[in-house]
Amino acid sequence: MADEILCTIKDGIATITMNRPEKRNALNTALLEGLTNIFPQLESNPEVRVVVIRGEGKAFCSGLDLRELSSRQAGGGDPETGVTKIFQQIERSRHPTIAMVQGDALAGGCELALHCDLRVASDAARFGMPLARLGLVVPFPLGQKLVEIIGPAFTKQILFTGQPIDAKRAYEIGMIHQLVSASELEPATYTLARTIADNAPLSLAGMKATILRSISWRETINYQDLGDMVNRARKSADAQEGVKAMLEKRKPVFHGE
Repeated sequence: MADEILCTIKDGIATITMNRPEKRNALNTALLEGLTNIFPQLESNPEVRVVVIRGEGKAFCSGLDLRELSSRQAGGGDPETGVTKIFQQIERSRHPTIAMVQGDALAGGCELALHCDLRVASDAARFGMPLARLGLVVPFPLGQKLVEIIGPAFTKQILFTGQPIDAKRAYEIGMIHQLVSASELEPATYTLARTIADNAPLSLAGMKATILRSISWRETINYQDLGDMVNRARKSADAQEGVKAMLEKRKPVFHGE
């Protein structure tokens, strides 16, 4: 397994740690591949009953690695790198999953937290989807997840402004389940994980499967036209300008093309 992803298992609780603190746990190729590879291993491990996902350092996850994103844009590759598929893989895990969010969860980092079953956050955390500031459009399944959790009104605020919200506000709108101080985050998360892990494994798997089945209708929605809009935005001059401006720490100049 790559050093970007660490995994430990103790007392029925698997802990997955994103280990790029110097890059605010930005989702580069190695980290995404690590997430992709570790979940099938946990699925078949009878010792695992619940999974905690956390980030090393001050940030939970700052989203896709912008330098890799810029390189793919220049080379004509897919900037998303299959990240939607990875998040859906996490969501469909038979194990209950908990995101332990100590700091910024932005863009793909916010979506990673949302695709976990439960979210515990410290009062220092922030959540945001700054795609409009990068000239990008949220892929339909990821926008759908936002609407599913916080409703259309707050989804509009988060996506249209591109501005992060603090943990208190995230708790108020139902984005997170538990809000604690920074010093209480780890014990609160593992108390919750321990409570879940003490329950019957077949019950946990069955109830999660029931919940996923109850919302499976969303997978029947045709969104090819929206996918075309996402791809057009990804390939636009504005998207290249947005990423370049973010890397250069300046305000982007968009022209709608």
